[in-house]
Amino acid sequence: MKKTNRIWISVLTVLGFVLILSNSCKKSSDDTTLSVTDKDGNVYKTVTIGTQVWMAENLKTTKYVNGDLIGTTPVPTTSISAESTPKYQWPSSGNENDVATYGRLYTWYAVTDTRNICPDGWHVPVNVEFTTLMTYLGGDTIAGSKLKETGTTHWASPNTRATNVTGFTALPGGYRGYEGTYNFMSYTGYFWTATEYDPNNGWFRGLYYNGAYDHNLSNSKQAGFSVRCIKGPLVGK
Repeated sequence: MKKTNRIWISVLTVLGFVLILSNSCKKSSDDTTLSVTDKDGNVYKTVTIGTQVWMAENLKTTKYVNGDLIGTTPVPTTSISAESTPKYQWPSSGNENDVATYGRLYTWYAVTDTRNICPDGWHVPVNVEFTTLMTYLGGDTIAGSKLKETGTTHWASPNTRATNVTGFTALPGGYRGYEGTYNFMSYTGYFWTATEYDPNNGWFRGLYYNGAYDHNLSNSKQAGFSVRCIKGPLVGK
């Protein structure tokens, strides 16, 4: 009788282990990365960091959420210095071949257009939303290291202290000056906020190849910077 009980205990132990293993595998398979699609049909990975959900790739769209085209210049290097409120997008570095990796660069006027350049249910973050992100990651002096893609495939060496522990995978798309030049691809990642600094400038966030920090800076609204969308409705500026 005792031997029979020992056999049943062994069987139940094995079955319990199998059940635990099965549930563990099921949880893992359900843990798939969410995605979001823009009006051009580009599909983006997303990542949850704290209470926020972010795109894990730079925006690539050429259309507002209502289907209207976001303008561009006749050639990538056209100066827009004489235009008052230019709403444009360009491929990073001016080369369409770079879009798949680095996305597009947008003027602040395009970023803040009410037609919305982000997918439905998403928006360009305001400055305070970036501040929330950086605070969650330990502050501006170290947050950049946790956001940057690791290695030097896309970032220039040494890509200081990059860990990408968040999965944000920040990439260095550089920027476009209003006079038509493209600068610092692989050295800097500049990301617009939807917050105005003054009538001529908007706030943006800067990440760098040679530092772990994040900078909160302002620049001309005519400049072309990268965009990362955040999930949820736009609240304030």
